[in-house]
This record gives sequence, C-alpha cells and structure tokens, in this order.
Amino acid sequence: AATNRADILDPALLRPGRFDRQIYVNIPDVRGREAIFKVHARNKPMAADVDFQVLARITSGFSGADIANLLNEAAILCARDNRHKITMEDLYEGINKVVMGPQKKSRLVTEVDKRITAYHESGHAIVARCMPQWDPVHEISIIPRGQAAGYTMTRPDNDDDHITYKKLTARIAMTMGGRAAEEVVIQDISAGASGDIQQATALARKMVTEWGMSEVGPVYYGGDKEVFLGRDYGSSHSYSDSTAAKIDEQVHKFVEDGHALAVKIVGENRKLLDTLVRVLIEKETIYAGEFDLIMDGKSAEEVIKVIDERTYRNFGNKKQDGMVIAEPPRTEQHLGGDNDTIKG
Repeated sequence: AATNRADILDPALLRPGRFDRQIYVNIPDVRGREAIFKVHARNKPMAADVDFQVLARITSGFSGADIANLLNEAAILCARDNRHKITMEDLYEGINKVVMGPQKKSRLVTEVDKRITAYHESGHAIVARCMPQWDPVHEISIIPRGQAAGYTMTRPDNDDDHITYKKLTARIAMTMGGRAAEEVVIQDISAGASGDIQQATALARKMVTEWGMSEVGPVYYGGDKEVFLGRDYGSSHSYSDSTAAKIDEQVHKFVEDGHALAVKIVGENRKLLDTLVRVLIEKETIYAGEFDLIMDGKSAEEVIKVIDERTYRNFGNKKQDGMVIAEPPRTEQHLGGDNDTIKG
C-alpha cells in the first residue's frame, strides 16, 4: 500500500502481520534524474544541444513521472512546430508546463500591465542574482501562465537537504523583490505581489515557530495537535497570548527586513533593471545566458541580437507565433571575454 500521510493511519492497520513495515520512497537525486531522463528520451529525437546533466540539475524535486511528463510535453511542442528534433527550449517549456501550467499567450495584456509585470519580475531576478545564498536565475518571463501574470524561475545547483538561515532570509528578500521594484520605479504598488507576500510571511512564520531561527528562541511553537477532517487541515496551539505577540513581531521583522534589503538592491541596480525590462518587453522571455549578459553590463540591443541569433539557430527561417524569423546578417560580435565571440 502507498500513502503520503502515514501519521494519520489507524494503528490497527500497522500491527504486526498487517502493514508492519514502512519503506520511504524518496524523490530521485540529481544522478537519478539524469538516468531517468535518458530512459524516457530513448525513443525521442533530441537536438545536439540537449544536455541531460543540466536538465537533471534544474529539475530538483521532480519525480520520475514528472520527468516523463515534461519530455512528452516537449515532444508535443516540437511536433506542433513541425520540427524533427527536440531542443533545450522545448524541454525548458516542458518543465514550466509541469510546474506552472501552459502559457496563456491569447490573454490580452495592456501595455501598462506589461510594464508593471516586467519591472515586477525583473525585481525578483535582480535581487536573486545579488543574493549569493539563493539559487541561480534560470528563466524570466512576462507571458501569463496559470494564475500568474509572469514568473521568475530560480533553480538550485544541487539537492541540498538542509536549508540555512542565510538562504531563507535571501529567499524572503528575493520574494519581495517584485514589490520593491514597483515601489522604486513605478512609485506605486499593485495587487500582483499578493502571492509573494503570502509566501514570504509563511516562510518567516516557519522560521520563528518551527525552526527556532528568531529572537523568540529555539522553541517549537508549531501546532501541538494536527486535525484532519476530509481535505481540511487545522492545528491548535498551547502558548500564551504574549508569546503569540512576540511571534507576530518576529515574523513582521523578517518580512520587513527582506523587503528593505530588496528595495536597497533594486535602487543600487536601477540601470541593470531598466535594461532587463527593455529586453523582456521586446522578447517576453529570457534565459540564464541572456540574463548573465545583462548583469555583465551588456546593452539591451546586444542581448536582443543574441536572442535573435539563438532563435534562428534553433528554429530556422520559419513562422513562429504568427511572424517570420528572418535570417540574421552574418556578423561577428565580441561581447566580453575571448570565449564570448558569437558568429551568426
């Protein structure tokens, strides 16, 4: 038998001779995910640029079924586009569809909303990049997906089992980066940060009540007794009202400190923020390579040209989303180091 809630099973089921042995089946690690990718990709034509090690690294937390699903989604995208090889872009989109749902390109987005979303997501990305404790930025998009008007995806480099205080505070700051960018640039705030505020608050509360990372002390203040009624979860607690007030104060401090740090980082990197927004409004989605170029000080025009050349290499001179991608002129452009020369 299989269950995700062994803690609420009737003890009569677990007596010797019945379900008396418990085997924990964990999510595959990075090596396991790479092997699973290779198994499910056997009968699928892959482009030469597909790197299973990279895919395994950025799919931390995926199960085998998730990996099979994203490969099928990537194959469908390739077939719809009348191409014969599955590219890394197809696989990235497959990952996003598994995690967040399909893109909603048909949703009408006004220029005002697009600008707000671009600054919001750019704020997340800039703060994440400036916090070395947090995960690298993998993708930034202002295309609606699921309930989100846009998204910034960060993926870990490895499968760390433990998460530290510094990484948690960095995550809170990154989560508040979108709100910070709206305040600094637009000088107004939108309701789009509602989900970010909820995530930051929930994380801060766990730091205080469950992980003992605040001035309240290393004491567990989580629910003493968990209640399970159908699909409704609840909890009760036995600490005093004065302790509850201290907990609320510490939760507020964690979130407010993260917000203040995000505002500071956004203000100090306003030029990079504006460049990122220009590229996002023009191209709607950028990946880690283009984001790195922006953070290295390249202009929006240079980054857009790199994106156009990558698009042509992957898709050729054919229609994409209602427009023809023309062949770019053959040029050689130096973007920094000796290994950064790009030939069209």
